[in-house]
Amino acid sequence: MSATGADSAGTEEGSVRAGRRTVRIHRPRKVLFPGSARSTDGERTDGGRADVTKADLVEYYRSVARHMLPELRGRPLMLERHPDGLDGPRFMQKNIPGNYPDWARRAEMAKKGGTVTHPVCDDTATLLFLADQASVTFHRWLSRADRPDHPDRLVFDLDPARDDFEPVRAAALLLRELLDELALPASAMTTGSKGLHVIVRLDRRTAFDEVRAFAVDVARVLAARDPDCLTTEQRTDARAGRLYLDVQRNAYAQTAVAPYSVRPKEGAPVATPISWDQVKDPAVTARRWTVTDVLEQARTRPWSDVPARGRSLAPARRRLDALL
Repeated sequence: MSATGADSAGTEEGSVRAGRRTVRIHRPRKVLFPGSARSTDGERTDGGRADVTKADLVEYYRSVARHMLPELRGRPLMLERHPDGLDGPRFMQKNIPGNYPDWARRAEMAKKGGTVTHPVCDDTATLLFLADQASVTFHRWLSRADRPDHPDRLVFDLDPARDDFEPVRAAALLLRELLDELALPASAMTTGSKGLHVIVRLDRRTAFDEVRAFAVDVARVLAARDPDCLTTEQRTDARAGRLYLDVQRNAYAQTAVAPYSVRPKEGAPVATPISWDQVKDPAVTARRWTVTDVLEQARTRPWSDVPARGRSLAPARRRLDALL
């Protein structure tokens, strides 16, 4: 980050290079994630967690871009913006910002009664521009803009009743066993919040309604295998402390948090792809990685053993029907 000037009114600017483009960064010293509280002698009370500024957020997304962009390209996005940091208001933005640059891709998507023009992040410059807009978290469609009714991702969101990762770990491993029975390779990602996403790559031949029906039936079979711990009940008061198998994201225009997105929580945790061996590791939790250490995890290529080519749901549907 190279500062281009500042004044006493706090209207400082910076800039960062991204390929052939220079992206201007406004208020780079703006604190988005407050660090540790300080005692009267100036020492941080928990050992030294530093503030995370706008410049830090931009630098994080610049550093992780090569790992994150393949998971964003071609997809309409919803931006979770925090212009005044975690202590200020949150904005969930689907339509492009008013000052969106001409060189950044966009996609006009149908909605009931009209259209919405979403940002699409295909390159590092766009990623940094959106980070400058205080887009802390990127929520992506499960389909691409060129074929929006046919997803290439199926997501199971494992949502625990309490902030306890052990039920999540157990549910993820049980779900993987079931998906193995269906011959569907799957990958896992911590959400940076409480839970974990289990993701199946699809071949884009099946429309959303059929994909969602498939996901609902998988969740039903899984819940029946451990009814004391798992549930498909949408109503919180009906879950009785059980982990919720959420498949509601598998629908047109619904979104899921994108891999390597920062979450708006204390310490700036990150939604992080992990290996199945790491799912088993008791040291791994939903907020295990933050902006300070996730790049090392990304470099291990935790999803490298998952086939890049998406699977057809037709054979899996036949196997699943035999279990119902």
